[in-house]
Amino acid sequence: MKIMFVHQNMPGQYRELVQWLADMGEHQIYFLTQREKPPSFDGVASRIYKPHHKPAENAYGLSKNWEECAGNGLGAARAARRIEKTEGFKPDIVIGHVGWGELTFFKDVWPDVPIIGFFEYFYSDKGGPVGFDPEDPVSEDTAFLLRARNAVPLANIETVDLGLSPTYWQRDRFPHSFHKKLYVCHDGIRTDQLKPNSKVTLKLGRLDHELTRDDEIVTYIARNLERTRGFHVFMRALPKILKERPNARVLVLGGNDTSYGGKSKHPGGLRAEMEAEVGKDIDWSRVHFLGKLPYAEYQKVVQISRCHIYLTMPFVLSWSLLESMSMEATIVASDVAPVREAITHGETGLLCDFFKPQALADQVIDVLAHPTKYDHLGPAARKHVVENYDFTTKCLPEHIAQINALVSKEKRIKLPLGM
Repeated sequence: MKIMFVHQNMPGQYRELVQWLADMGEHQIYFLTQREKPPSFDGVASRIYKPHHKPAENAYGLSKNWEECAGNGLGAARAARRIEKTEGFKPDIVIGHVGWGELTFFKDVWPDVPIIGFFEYFYSDKGGPVGFDPEDPVSEDTAFLLRARNAVPLANIETVDLGLSPTYWQRDRFPHSFHKKLYVCHDGIRTDQLKPNSKVTLKLGRLDHELTRDDEIVTYIARNLERTRGFHVFMRALPKILKERPNARVLVLGGNDTSYGGKSKHPGGLRAEMEAEVGKDIDWSRVHFLGKLPYAEYQKVVQISRCHIYLTMPFVLSWSLLESMSMEATIVASDVAPVREAITHGETGLLCDFFKPQALADQVIDVLAHPTKYDHLGPAARKHVVENYDFTTKCLPEHIAQINALVSKEKRIKLPLGM
């Protein structure tokens, strides 16, 4: 089959699917992206497109996002047309993310080529991160601005032949009229690679010894240390955790940028803001900010953790949560959607009120103090992820079935026997 993937930040949600298809060696695969130095996949031809237009900084707020996404869409569509003209490649199917507008004009290039679009999020000032935290109030115009952002998925639901959302909560954010075109299936977790390791060790630069599973390690991981992922709540819980557990050591992974929501007004960002708020009550010799680590080192951090903290406002589900569950971490998470789709309190993890850092601290302290009381959670978490989110046995067959339903019989992808 000839397949074109489209995502401005290759590979995005398609990392495992692209790798699996490429490993088969039977398909011609192109990946269209804005990323200037995209990762290399053997058997995948990456092609970079440039947005046709970018809005000015002072562009009208209600139409600025559409202006940017339309520029992305035209740039991607022209690149697709150029690929066919100069390289002779016309896909049998296009698979891409609708959020940045890249698929908007693809039916004008290839009217007869089916499209599967990734529908990640529908904006609203109710039920999601916007307006969730009283410390970050919305303006009277917020609802208008968010509704305007939805012009992109509203246009693209008519462009695609089929849509995909990774969780039921994310699907249900979209209007009911979308649902007949959306199937729900996660990108998939490689549970065969993400396993617990009782013998794991970790060396930190300012320690003269290696950490092991016998150490009292608390972990917090996010792409960036930001409010949407509860970093401020985590920091407010730290003083009590460190006071009550004098041997505890805290490992924090994440960058200092902002992926979602508004930025901190502090010149040093949210980390500096929280250090100023609670720093005098924290033993900094036992707190390690590790930034962004290579994937293998990230796995060691999770594997060595005695208690892993995952906090988020109601928003898209992080890969790190499911990956941590696959590695049998004992997880304390915020009691919000869509976390509740992955974690059942007391069975596969522990849930806490997002707005109560002291309750979070109490739960973490109890996990540290009585690990055997909670040692059933990690194996149950892994079992749940294997049964519901495993890439090879659960998610891949569903994605392939949906792709095959849109192409002719002779072009359909064959799954290995037993899958």
